Order: sequence, then structure tokens, then C-alpha cells
Amino acid sequence: MSEKNREGKRTAREKLAEERDRQKARDKRRRAVLVSAAVVGVLGLAAVVGVLAANAGDDKKDKDTAGPVVVPKGASGEGRLSIPLGKDSAKSTLTVWEDFRCPACKQFEDMYRSTINDLAAKGMLKVDYHLATLIDGNMGGSGSLHAANAAVCAQDAGKFAPYHDELFKNQPPEPDDAFADNAKLIDIAGKVEGLVTAPFKKCVNDGTHNSWVAKSHEAFQKAKLRGTPTVLLDGKDIFGDQQNPLTPQKLKAMVEKANQ
Repeated sequence: MSEKNREGKRTAREKLAEERDRQKARDKRRRAVLVSAAVVGVLGLAAVVGVLAANAGDDKKDKDTAGPVVVPKGASGEGRLSIPLGKDSAKSTLTVWEDFRCPACKQFEDMYRSTINDLAAKGMLKVDYHLATLIDGNMGGSGSLHAANAAVCAQDAGKFAPYHDELFKNQPPEPDDAFADNAKLIDIAGKVEGLVTAPFKKCVNDGTHNSWVAKSHEAFQKAKLRGTPTVLLDGKDIFGDQQNPLTPQKLKAMVEKANQ
């Protein structure tokens, strides 16, 4: 491998680590702001307005997820909260927690997508995707929820994997809640052959799986995971060690070894 290629891969890993650190910092700042607002309460109008705005967003999300939990076709795992990719007979299982608005998740997908899809296609790796709505809580809005629902609607149509990939390829900037627009989600679905049908559009517009997505996010919170993306190989966190960073080559080697 040339020095230029090594430097490029190192830079990509550093950017991914930096984005995760920035997300953690945003989470920490948001918690601090909410605590401060609760303490000073009536002492400042700005604090009161901030709390009211946050509560209004929570009320809207509660309404969006108030319907029955509709489990998507083929969902598996505990509580049927994961979307599987690959064969059950694969000797390795990759568990991935993601948020479609999460910039670090996009960087992970851009770096590892081809490796993961190739290993799954070869029957060497099963992937369990779990969806979270962390950025909706951090930044406000409902794009994480709506995008996750649309992805699960694509699962009903047997096209989760390609639509999942298109959502990350077309991810808006983090502060931009563009994925809250169902028309945009349906437009992106047009990039996946045969996905845009009347049942798919109805599923997206009705928020058919919103409550299931909310249940998935609750599982994310209960698991006390450090953030998104969280990546586990056969139950072991392989993505959080900055002293021994994961690379596509390392992931491939680990899966190939398990399949020997």
C-alpha cells in the first residue's frame, strides 16, 4: 500500500473518531443546558422559552409514535427489533446501531458499506441493524424517526438494504431536518428500483412503523450504548477502541477467520 493510501485511510479514521467525539460533546452540552434550564426555571425568559420549545417537540414526537407497534416483515432478535441482512447460517454476526441523521454513521457507512455488503452476500456475515433516533433528541425535529420508518417500510418491500444505503448517501447536514419531509424520503426511494409503490408511499406517509422505531430507540437507551454508530461483532465492541482502530481490512480478516 502506498504512503498516500495509508494517509488517506488514517485521515478517514481520524475524521470518524472526531465526529464521534463532537457528537458526544453535543450530547453533553444538551444535557447541561436542560439541567440548567430546570434549575433556573423562572429566573430567565430564555430558559423558559427553551424548555417550552423542547416540551413542544416531545409532545409532537409522542403523537407521532402513539399508534400501535407494527412489526416489519422479517424483523428478528429480542423484541423483534432488528432488521437482518445476510444468511442466518453465517458464522459471524455484526450488530449495528445507527441513526439516519447521524454524521458519524454516514462516515462509518461510507467507509465500511462495500465490505459489509460483500461479506453478507458471500454468506460469511449476518448483519443485525438497529435503528435509533438520537439526533432528533439532540438537534430537534423528526427526521431520524421519519427516515427510520421509511427504511422499515422498505424492509416490508424486501428492499431495506439498498434504501438504507441510499439514505446515508443522501444524508442532509445534521442541523437540517430534511428527512422529516416524507416527500423527500419517497424521492430518495426512487433511486431503488421497484421500491416506490402505492403501499410503500402509504406506509411512509402514515408513519406505519413509527411506534416500532420508538420502541427500538427505547432499547438503545436501555442498553446504555455510548452513541451511534455502535458496532459489535459477535457481541464484542470492535469500534470503540481508538488505540486499535477498526479498518475494513481488519473487519474482513476477523470475519474470514471465523468462517475457516
